[in-house]
Amino acid sequence: MVKVVKSTILEAPVEQVWDVLRDFNGHDRWHPAVTDSTIERGQTSDRVGCVRRFHLADGSELREQLLTLSDMETAYSYCLLDTPVPLFNYVSHVSLIPVTDGDRTFWQWQSRFDTRRGEEAEMETLVGEGIYAAGFEAIRRHMGLAKQGSRQEQ
Repeated sequence: MVKVVKSTILEAPVEQVWDVLRDFNGHDRWHPAVTDSTIERGQTSDRVGCVRRFHLADGSELREQLLTLSDMETAYSYCLLDTPVPLFNYVSHVSLIPVTDGDRTFWQWQSRFDTRRGEEAEMETLVGEGIYAAGFEAIRRHMGLAKQGSRQEQ
């Protein structure tokens, strides 16, 4: 089993970040890999058990199911139902924690999954960099945030 854990600090209050990430069907508005997304059967995107069907830039289609959603803990979990990528038994957890020093947000995105023998490193990089790290940067752009520790060019 492969485990991927990525985290970052966002220069925004947790409530503002949660407003964007809480929408289980909103990732097509901020993640560069996702071109469109819909919730199946007309359900709402905050209903545990709802399924989002979405397409990636390469045209491939994926389906993911919302497993948990907690406004109190600013966290949710989801699993992959259908994917053309060899990720099996994939379960992911997104959590936001307030950083009171500067009113910032600690964002952790992690998953566990199985894959074909010999493809563990490739899938770990795909998920960790292509999805999670790319998502961190995409949220910064979407929200107009600077990266912590970076200096603006003058």
